[in-house]
Amino acid sequence: MEQYLFQSSRIGFRLWSDNDLTPLAQLNADPAVMKYFPSTVNESDTAKWINKQNGDYKKYGYCYYAVDLLDTHELIGFIGLSYKELDTDFSPCTDIGWRLATKFQGKGLATEGAERCLEFGFESLKLKEIVAIAPEVNLPSINVMQKIGMKFECHFEHPQLSDYPDLKKCVLYKSRYQ
Repeated sequence: MEQYLFQSSRIGFRLWSDNDLTPLAQLNADPAVMKYFPSTVNESDTAKWINKQNGDYKKYGYCYYAVDLLDTHELIGFIGLSYKELDTDFSPCTDIGWRLATKFQGKGLATEGAERCLEFGFESLKLKEIVAIAPEVNLPSINVMQKIGMKFECHFEHPQLSDYPDLKKCVLYKSRYQ
């Protein structure tokens, strides 16, 4: 049985383990999942990413968490928070993000998990503001941002996506502690 840091009705949020590498690498190698990213991600880079998340948790008290379905304990992807330093007017910031395996998309899980993550960030971590960033073409993620009550802030060109004309134009949504 996994030890969850917190839960929503269907999702458990936890730290990453070595057992997560293969399923997350498969998710990151799926072109459908990575449609709004510059490329798929190989297993080696996925392992580095997992290590970074666990390091971020130790440093900041949060990360992009491994998320499981509570009824099956199957890893479905990640949903969580990440400290970001970007060459933008709104940085540094805490970003909320999600990535789910294709078979778990369209079931309200990203919305449910992101909503719970916002609550955790504000109530437990005492964050004052959380942002969400997505390319303008990533309508599914923008839809989640709107469903969880985040407010549109601005359009901007993402400094890390300048070589990707289809992805560099992004939107910023924000949610502030109330």
